[in-house]
Amino acid sequence: MNLKLLAIAIVFSGATMISCSSEQGSENEVEEMEEVIEVPVESNTVVDIAISSPDHTTLVATVTAAGLVEVLSGDGPFTVFAPTNAAFASLPEGTVANLLLPENKEMLASILTYHVVAGNVMAADLSDGQMVTTVNGQQLKVTIADGNVMINGAKVIAADLVGSNGVIHVIDGVVLPE
Repeated sequence: MNLKLLAIAIVFSGATMISCSSEQGSENEVEEMEEVIEVPVESNTVVDIAISSPDHTTLVATVTAAGLVEVLSGDGPFTVFAPTNAAFASLPEGTVANLLLPENKEMLASILTYHVVAGNVMAADLSDGQMVTTVNGQQLKVTIADGNVMINGAKVIAADLVGSNGVIHVIDGVVLPE
C-alpha cells in the first residue's frame, strides 16, 4: 500500500472510531487523535524522480554504483541532465558494464557528476552558447537551434521535471567529460 493511501486509511479509521464512540466523549479525544496521527511526507528528490521513471533504470543503477544516491538525495538544489536507458545503450558495447565495475567507481562518478549542475536551472534559464559549470568542475555547452535545446550535443527531450531538491532535464545522450 502506498504511503498516501496508508495515511488516508489511518485518518479514516481514526475518524470512524471517534464517530462511533459514545456521546460522553469529549472534543479532547479528537484533539488527542490529531496529535497522534503524523502523516509522513513522501520524498520527491531528483533521485526519486529517476527511480520512478522506467526510462532511467540504467541511470539509477549507475548512480547507485557510483555511491551518489545519498548526495543527490540531499538538500541540493541540483539540476540533473538525465540520460535515458536508450542513451546509455547507444554507448559502445560493454561501456556501461565496464563502468559499473567497482574499480571504475571514480570514473563513473566523474561522468555522472558531469551531468549535474549546482542550483535550479530551469529550461527558461538556458540560452544559446551558454556554458554551465558542472559539479565535477567542467563545463557543458548549451545550444539552442530550431526549437531544440542541446547539452553538449545531447537533445533535451523533457524539461523542468521539478523535485523537492532540484530539477531534471531528460537528455537523449550521455555526455562525457574531457
